[in-house]
Amino acid sequence: MEILVIPDSFKGSLSAVEVAQVMAKTIKKVFPGSNCLSIPFSDGGEGALNVLASNIKGTFVECSTYDALKRPIKAPYFSFENEKSVWIELSQTAGITQLKKSELQPLKTSTWGTGKMIKDALSVGCKTIYLGIGGSATQDLGTGIISALGGRFLDENDKELPEGGGELYRLKKIDLSNLSKEAIRCKWVIACDVQNPLTGKNGTAKIYAKQKGASDKDIELLEKGGKRFIKVVKKQFGRDINTLKCGGAAGGVGAGLYALLNASLENGFEILAEQIDLSKKITKMDLIITGEGSFDKQSFFGKLPTQVATLSQKKGVPCLIIVGKARVKKIEGLNMCKIIECTPTDSSIDEAMKNAKSNLEQTITKELYQIKNNKP
Repeated sequence: MEILVIPDSFKGSLSAVEVAQVMAKTIKKVFPGSNCLSIPFSDGGEGALNVLASNIKGTFVECSTYDALKRPIKAPYFSFENEKSVWIELSQTAGITQLKKSELQPLKTSTWGTGKMIKDALSVGCKTIYLGIGGSATQDLGTGIISALGGRFLDENDKELPEGGGELYRLKKIDLSNLSKEAIRCKWVIACDVQNPLTGKNGTAKIYAKQKGASDKDIELLEKGGKRFIKVVKKQFGRDINTLKCGGAAGGVGAGLYALLNASLENGFEILAEQIDLSKKITKMDLIITGEGSFDKQSFFGKLPTQVATLSQKKGVPCLIIVGKARVKKIEGLNMCKIIECTPTDSSIDEAMKNAKSNLEQTITKELYQIKNNKP
């Protein structure tokens, strides 16, 4: 039996690598004669560097940069073998996992450190930037990145606004006169993990800011800032980003870089899948097992398990989606896909996080034995 294990992380409890290890170990226990191909994966955000390093020729480059609160850190990016392209993972600098819960400040957190990392790559001749933007702690619309590259965001008195998204509602003018020439000439590909627009009921502030520490009042302020940014961009650059698909990814980084750096917004899963020729690998399989921590309606907007299941369906291969918590029980149109929740119904969130590994192992064991016993 040929089985592909291709999970995302269970955020807060297990990395994609750890999830894959549990899955592969359990498969070998139930199907000792099987061939298990393990590819811990990513939808373009957290974990993409590991996917690339394990499957593509290239090297890690460690540079001095800053976290979302502008504290000095060292963090890696991936340089492809040709040394003219790099993959930068925003979560390495402006990631929510870099901060303690008590440090979450979505009005002030900034992507400035990500911009500094990009500047490092540009300084050694990089011509193409792949920027994976999942897992951010920020809501600054990418203004921190642009600021680090020489741009300025000004109020009505031509004074620079503070870092973060909290005061973007006062934005009057965007000054790109000193923007890095290398950044302008560079090709930008933004690997998005969600398709949400910048503002509105499905926008970045109303859907994602709360999990980054925002109060209801903060959310309204961030929403106001997003609307102001849209207005200024339209007036100055003639670009309408109001309904831009993926514009709300990573606290609006998608919209900001599309508007000001002419970046293309692409599905992160699809970019990585193409890099490792995933479609061909799936064709050879008898079963696919994927998963993530929480599966809900947002998982339909470009998240990894849905993408894997869709690709599996096209190839006629059954797929199991193992999740910590399932708020959606089925995916319409994917009849070869089964969603299985591994958290006991009477378990608290803290207990689920603590026992994630054993819950995952028990659930997969049960499902695989069912497959084995039903097998002709």
